[in-house]
This record gives sequence, structure tokens and C-alpha cells, in this order.
Amino acid sequence: MQWNDHHELEGKHAFLGASNFRWMNQNDVDFEKRYYAQFATSIGTAIHELAKDCIDSRMKLTKHDKRLVEYSMYKNGIPKRAYDPDTILTNLLPFVNDAIGYRMSSEIILFYSYNSFGTTDAIVFNEKEKTLRIHDLKTGTTPSHIEQLIVYAALFCLEYKKKPKDFTTELRIYQSSEILNYTAEPMEIEKTMELIKLRDSDIKEYYEGDFR
Repeated sequence: MQWNDHHELEGKHAFLGASNFRWMNQNDVDFEKRYYAQFATSIGTAIHELAKDCIDSRMKLTKHDKRLVEYSMYKNGIPKRAYDPDTILTNLLPFVNDAIGYRMSSEIILFYSYNSFGTTDAIVFNEKEKTLRIHDLKTGTTPSHIEQLIVYAALFCLEYKKKPKDFTTELRIYQSSEILNYTAEPMEIEKTMELIKLRDSDIKEYYEGDFR
């Protein structure tokens, strides 16, 4: 048997594939929901790309910028019925405008080791006012956790040799048309810093032990 060559599909999964066999038992309504739900990750990526472009160019958004959102989705191959531009703007608009107002930088990687690093959506460290500010834009509906931003704050302190007690750390999450504000205690950040160092050391020990 001479099999047809489909090497370009290696590692990929079809929407109507065997590994996703549950589509066989879905009714029309559930099948349609599942089809559009598959774009959630792409939508999140497109929104963050748009946010970065706006923050980097210092271009504030207004409630009338729905077409900008639609163009961003179109550019990323996302069908119109997969998203609601008005809902997206309710989170995106304050996130972008606040980041610009606080003169924050977008998509900054914070690095301690190859076992511990992460990318902040927006961050600024104001040495004059002694304030670290980290904002996070959530595009999904899964409940967010402030611990993620505390880890970012710890990574910042570890990489840039800062002591949490020397400044105020303001954390903010934008999700589901709401803004969660949180002032992190220095002790919280310090404990996270120590845990990062401990777990990073553990991982290195595990790795070295596997090759002894």
C-alpha cells in the first residue's frame, strides 16, 4: 500500500478527528458552541497583541474603537461569531488606558532562571515614587488568582536585586468587566522569592540526580 503524504499535518488534530470523537454525540447547539469555543486561545492572543500595540504606541482607546478590535480578530483569522467586540472592549479599554496613564511597559519578561520566568502584560517600576505596578489582562472566564502577579513581583525583585520592603507593590487584574486591585505585603513577596529559589534548587538537584 502506498500511503498519501500528509507530513504537514503531523502533530495536529482535526476538529472532526478521531481523538475528538465526542463531536459524534453532540446536538447542533452544542456542536456550534464547541466550534466557536476553539478560537478562545487565538482570541486571547489577538487581544494581547492589540493591547501591546496600543500601549507601545501610547494610543488610548475609546468605547467607539470596536472596529479596531474587529480588524485585529480578522487579521488573526477569527470568525465574527466567535467573539463580542463590545465585551472585549470593556476589559481592553481600561487596561490599555491605565497602562498608558501609568507609563507602563508591555509584555516584559521577568527572569530568575530557566525554571522560573514569566511575561507580564504591563509593568512599571517608579523609582521616584517607590512603586512597583503590575497589571494583568484576562480574556477567559476562569477565575483569576492574584498569586500569579505576586510571582511576577517576586521575579522582578530577584532579577533586579530589589527588596520588597523598599517600595509599594500595586497589583491589578482586569477580567469580566471588573478590576481587582491588590496591594501586596512585602512579606508575601519575600516568601515567594524564597520559595522560587528553593524550588529552582530542587529542580536542579532532581535533574543532576537523573544523570548520575
